[in-house]
Amino acid sequence: MKVAAGLFAICVFIGFTFRMSVDAGKEPSSYAGSASCRGCHERFYQLWSTSMHGLAMQPYTESFAVEKLTPHQGDIAIGEAKYRADIGEGVVIETDRRGTKTFQIEHVLGGKNVYYFLTPLDKGRLQTLPVAYDVNKKEWFDTAASGIRHFPGGGQGEAVDWQHYTYTFNTACYSCHVSQLDSNYDIGTDSYDTTWSEPGINCETCHGPAAEHNTIARATPKGQPLPELRIISTKTMTTAQRNDSCSGCHAKASPLTSAYRPGERFYDHYDLATLEDADFYPDGRDLGENYTLTSWNMSPCAKSGQLDCMHCHTSSGRYRFKQEKFNNACLPCHGDKVENPAAHTHHPVQSEGSKCVSCHMPMTAFARMNRSDHSMLPPTPAATLAYQSPNACNICHQDKNAAWADQLVRQWRTRDYQAPVLKRAALIDAARKRDWSKLPDMIAYIADPGHDEIFAASLIRLIPPAQNPRLKEVFLGAAKDPSPLVRSAAVQALGLIPSVESLQALIEATADDYRLVRVRAASGIASFPRMSVPPAYQAQMRKANDEYIALITARADQWTSHYNLGNYYLGQGDARAAAASYQTALQLDPQAILPMVNKSIAHARMGENDRAEKALQEALKQAPDNAAANFNMGLLQAGKNNLASAETYLKKAFAADPQMAQAAYNLCIITAADRIGEAVNWCRRASDINPQEPRYAYTLAFYLNQQGDREEAAKTLQALLEKYPQHKDAEKLLNEISR
Repeated sequence: MKVAAGLFAICVFIGFTFRMSVDAGKEPSSYAGSASCRGCHERFYQLWSTSMHGLAMQPYTESFAVEKLTPHQGDIAIGEAKYRADIGEGVVIETDRRGTKTFQIEHVLGGKNVYYFLTPLDKGRLQTLPVAYDVNKKEWFDTAASGIRHFPGGGQGEAVDWQHYTYTFNTACYSCHVSQLDSNYDIGTDSYDTTWSEPGINCETCHGPAAEHNTIARATPKGQPLPELRIISTKTMTTAQRNDSCSGCHAKASPLTSAYRPGERFYDHYDLATLEDADFYPDGRDLGENYTLTSWNMSPCAKSGQLDCMHCHTSSGRYRFKQEKFNNACLPCHGDKVENPAAHTHHPVQSEGSKCVSCHMPMTAFARMNRSDHSMLPPTPAATLAYQSPNACNICHQDKNAAWADQLVRQWRTRDYQAPVLKRAALIDAARKRDWSKLPDMIAYIADPGHDEIFAASLIRLIPPAQNPRLKEVFLGAAKDPSPLVRSAAVQALGLIPSVESLQALIEATADDYRLVRVRAASGIASFPRMSVPPAYQAQMRKANDEYIALITARADQWTSHYNLGNYYLGQGDARAAAASYQTALQLDPQAILPMVNKSIAHARMGENDRAEKALQEALKQAPDNAAANFNMGLLQAGKNNLASAETYLKKAFAADPQMAQAAYNLCIITAADRIGEAVNWCRRASDINPQEPRYAYTLAFYLNQQGDREEAAKTLQALLEKYPQHKDAEKLLNEISR
């Protein structure tokens, strides 16, 4: 047995998560601006201009400060500096050991719950300032600290510096706060010349360019209908089109294209974050800020296909129903409960507890922003007991605990409506923890035609494709699921299962009706560069591949774009181009660990082991406990025959990721030379973690036999041959043991 000399490539295709589209590709001659709508639509103009959509971004002025803000008393300490907003001067003052510096406030974002403030920095960047204003509490606070996630069990994220790119307006949050934007990023100078037509979300964002419409309207006599509308009307949209038009800004999603037009489909322009993201509790409730769509897609009301955003909200974002008729939003389908709420809610008719939204859309907060749960599912206090997720009962009754609420809802409802929620949540929780004792149930859930698309897609994204041979069959089935979200997750997983069947499914998926599925299929095919494809499919594959390349190159200002391009080149066998892309990613974010690790892989494939080691040293300097960096460094040291050093790094990798079977396997090989008992233990761990890898079981049997435990070795080989009857080495070793 030999120690593996080559680096094990951990090339994870990821995309940084954004909410909004990019570079809206405005056409100056066809966009006319919201003021042009005012002559014919004065009432709507007034409603829009004073709404949260119209004021999503506005210039900072003295009158705004006087009307909306209270003076900032005292300083806010952030790191080694202190900050204070001077609203009269319109600046934020930074004081540290180097002295005092002022940052001009130019723009204001938001206002429903929080005002954020933007300041110009070098190279055209607009940066979110480190202090923000809580509208409800009328107080100033630390912007970044408010956004730290506190995970169940005591864990929490870390605040980043306020000048980090995640708080750069040009790259992170603009297209949901201004209209018809061009980021105009120049990678050569790493600078922006960002422009937009109007601050806020204007009329043309939802209705499309208005210039032709205005021309026709001016030429049509007053009182007569227009011969042609020449503008997009939401009234003629389908339910799905109305929902998709809102979803680009109201979703935790990553963009697939550089532009979205109203009326187009969401999954042709975005991918959606699901419960693989730790910003959700396992039952799907919001933990971080998730912008509605993921929970909305879990709603039975939304699944009916009859409900759209504009049933409850106006186009300016206001709630349609007045206070005295608050529940009428639910009246069309739930008349019996609206007419007699107390019988359903067990609360007085006029109380908050008898509002439909109180129980079915409870409000929580993150980063001081209030948000309503749009899953519309009933309160599930049992999930609070299991996963600490919030429930409506205890949001109101804060003096009571979840056990009290759970007992009451079980008394009130004879049907155990909580059971399906708990069952799904248990699968997500186990998959996140990589507890594969529930894997048969996970597989069964994905294969169930009645599954929820969010939970099914989440499980597909969470389960390592090599964990069980049945997964290939299940993913092949999921690749034909009615949901494009599930199909895209399935084909992405199949890209990690090299087989003729997987390749066939990926090829077929390049002709899918939705761009999201096509680009995920193209990504998977890119990792099979040497597998031949029938000529009949090559045209559709080229188109899908072009869409995929456009996706990963659309955001030149994002390190993840260059990282993913590097992964593409690495999959194609072009290690030199891959290394160059990873280096560009690191120029944009010198602290990004993934490009460092994969850059080392690219250099190793070119035989440049010194440069590979240097890249890994940089990664470990930034993140000493990173599993991938330690693992690859361990293999690199093993290849140089520095076995003691290799063992140290591999043990660090396994400590950081106790499910890393490859680390356990390589530790088995290294320790076998002088510690056969330890080697057997490491091989057993590798085989237990990934029982579908025949190499691990065979190596375990090999060393069991070396140790003198021939009976256990024979049992291990017999089990291996039952799964893989063509495994010649296992058959040969078993024969030797038998003799």
